[in-house]
Amino acid sequence: MQDRLFADPELVQFYDIENGWADDTRYCLALAKDSRSVLDLGCGTGLLAAALGHSRDVVGVDPAGAMLDVARAREGGAGVTWVEADARTVRSGRRFDLIVLTGHAFQCFLTDEDQRAVARTIAAHLEPDGTFVFDSRNPACEEWREWTPELSRRIIRHPRLGQIEAWNDVAFDAGREIATYGTFYRAEDGRLWEAQSSIRFASMDTIATGLHEAGLIVKQWLGNWQGEAFRADASEMIAVGRLG
Repeated sequence: MQDRLFADPELVQFYDIENGWADDTRYCLALAKDSRSVLDLGCGTGLLAAALGHSRDVVGVDPAGAMLDVARAREGGAGVTWVEADARTVRSGRRFDLIVLTGHAFQCFLTDEDQRAVARTIAAHLEPDGTFVFDSRNPACEEWREWTPELSRRIIRHPRLGQIEAWNDVAFDAGREIATYGTFYRAEDGRLWEAQSSIRFASMDTIATGLHEAGLIVKQWLGNWQGEAFRADASEMIAVGRLG
């Protein structure tokens, strides 16, 4: 079943408000400077893909049609080929200079086999001298502990609905490394939108093993989107690599 947070237009309307331009999109935009072709796996509402599509061949892949509806309608969206498909199984028959999977989309794949399938997709689409990059939260930082109603409550501003109160709640299954969290949006008139999502906090060793089995090599692990090397207390595990 698809996650309603991404598949329901009523929830997708909040996505760009909370997930606009950030360090990851800026890093990938700079990384793509010399790339003639880019594959954006898990492209979401297409913010990055549309920006890249002005001067190069870009394909954006996402399993959620509601997200792609936003992507097609955004400025620059006409310059991108949008594909509704799953990153584990999509095959375009093409290869790309750069493959990106940002916004912690990799964590949506909850099993070793799911993650290996995504790695195989990357390997199947990467040019021999191409680069891939994706991010996953460092489990040692236990970021899920911040996703309680008390710590996550925030106010966002919707252009049509006005002030929106937002918050999360969470349960963590240590054995499966999976955080299951709720996302809630409440308007001033009392309307409430909610969804439940699950993501995996896999270890770097587990991720690296899956990449190796798919024929991929990590050239460097970054600890943030400013390009600093990974260290044990870094919040991010960002893999930048190539074909083996």
